[in-house]
Amino acid sequence: MKSFISLFLAVVSVSAFAQVKTPSPSPAGSVSTTVGLTDVKIDYSRPRVKGRKIFGEGAGFLLPYGAIWRSGANNGTFISFSDDVTVEGNKVAAGKYLIYSWPGASEWTVSLYKDLALGGNTGEYDASKEAAKFKVKSEKLAEKVETLTYNIGDISDDSKTAKVQLAWENTSVKFTIGVDYDAVVMKSIEASTKINPNNYFQAAVYYLETGKDLKQAHEWVTKAADANPEAYWIWYQKARIEKALGDKAAALASSKKSWEKATAVKNRDYVNMNEDLQKSLK
Repeated sequence: MKSFISLFLAVVSVSAFAQVKTPSPSPAGSVSTTVGLTDVKIDYSRPRVKGRKIFGEGAGFLLPYGAIWRSGANNGTFISFSDDVTVEGNKVAAGKYLIYSWPGASEWTVSLYKDLALGGNTGEYDASKEAAKFKVKSEKLAEKVETLTYNIGDISDDSKTAKVQLAWENTSVKFTIGVDYDAVVMKSIEASTKINPNNYFQAAVYYLETGKDLKQAHEWVTKAADANPEAYWIWYQKARIEKALGDKAAALASSKKSWEKATAVKNRDYVNMNEDLQKSLK
């Protein structure tokens, strides 16, 4: 009897603390990417439209124009940056922030907020704790977005900017993040080329792509080609740098070497790239 009572009490004890798990009405979402060398991540909860009127003028809408919104459900939406960035031109230090917004018919106000504990308690919003506050245009979407969705996209060719997009119901809002990785890369070049001469190649290409000292780039790429003479990809970049320096004869010679070596290993991509480059030198 005593053992039965003990078992009964144990079952009651476990049942008291157990919880029934059901799907969340606003499931957790996350999106992240690297812009330049900076990691950008957004964590949020995703409410659904569920037949409601979301953005509009007046009390008939879930989120009336001009009213503060936590930009998501539950505890709000968090955005983090691994390095210092700019957001719509405002300097923002590396770290984690809440996103708050004030929807409008054609323009939204958005802020990044330092006090993460505020969460969805928008009634205690304190403007002195803003890391940045800015206005952005909103757009109407052709197709309805049932579940609130954040994206990080539109990364520029030089990887120095990207856009964060909020899309819900028939509305899209985007704001721009800017990063600066040049100082980090330059420091890395200085350190890595002393340790490993093979890094001269990457340093040379970076200088070419960012419009820095082409003579220095040529010196580095020449060292890289001397150290690895069968590397057709190095000879190709050497030709590009020589073309940028205005030395067509040297560029043509380097490109032909790249073409020959790429042909020998049957790399059609570099064969075609060199043929296009050689045409541009005539």
